[in-house]
Amino acid sequence: MSELTRRDVLKLAGLGGAALVLPASLASASGGESVGAPPLAASMLYDATICTGCKACMSACNTTNQLEPDTRLSDGLYQMPVDLNSRTKNIIKLYSDPSGSYSFVKRQCMHCLDPACVAGCPFHALEKNRDQGVVTWDGSKCIGCRYCEIACPYQIPKFEWDKFNPRIVKCEFCYEQRLKDGRQPGCTSACPTGAVIYGTRENMLAEARRRIASRPGQYYKDRVYGETEGGGTQVFYLSRVPFSKLGLPTLSEESNPHYATKVSSRIYGWLAGPAVVFAVLFGAINRNWKHHEADRREHEAEGRLPEQL
Repeated sequence: MSELTRRDVLKLAGLGGAALVLPASLASASGGESVGAPPLAASMLYDATICTGCKACMSACNTTNQLEPDTRLSDGLYQMPVDLNSRTKNIIKLYSDPSGSYSFVKRQCMHCLDPACVAGCPFHALEKNRDQGVVTWDGSKCIGCRYCEIACPYQIPKFEWDKFNPRIVKCEFCYEQRLKDGRQPGCTSACPTGAVIYGTRENMLAEARRRIASRPGQYYKDRVYGETEGGGTQVFYLSRVPFSKLGLPTLSEESNPHYATKVSSRIYGWLAGPAVVFAVLFGAINRNWKHHEADRREHEAEGRLPEQL
């Protein structure tokens, strides 16, 4: 099923076979126990307490990924996205309250250890690679259903609404552009203060704990967000304010797809029976139609009128 392409899906839909393929594919989505990180899992640590909001990471991201800057709110003058969108894979946002408390926050794909977007994708257009654990998107398999947008608890994947052949746009750790060549992502290479740094998941988690130990009381509950949330992620956060105020969801330690597919996997399993019956009936009808076409051509060749249906 992992080799199914968008063209295959369209063919199956035209034949009515999608009813058979779709449930089987969804039933096989990741929904088992929480998974661990690959040995060389690519990871980021973002420390909101030392971020100055300079947005150098945003410019570097757009340049590395050849994304057109989102200047719609500035009349084309400068990059000014409101949130992640089809032109923005990485964004710096600001939290503030009436008391004067504030914090910058960097948002991009979390690259979950057990990604809900991958589990929600019926044709495996989104996959988590085995070597570094990066969640990437393959346009040749995507049917544009946007299940990934619904499944992601962080609201990361975005759809290109303004394109004839739209993509799903999300941070991929600059995997094709930099990671495959042994270089770090564009955003981490551009940060002037070390607010966002890159390394293996093990090293980034150790660095987060080192910072907490060296600055007692400076971090919210001395916690590292992403260590266990939703089964764990490969992007970690440190903050002086509650993570919920930065727009990060409050999640349990159970992996998101494991929880989400407890019910859906059973439903799709029950759908397999009717789908098989449909496939058998379709095969019989298709075979009889071919016999009819052969008889029709034979009658026409003999100069007789074609049979009427």
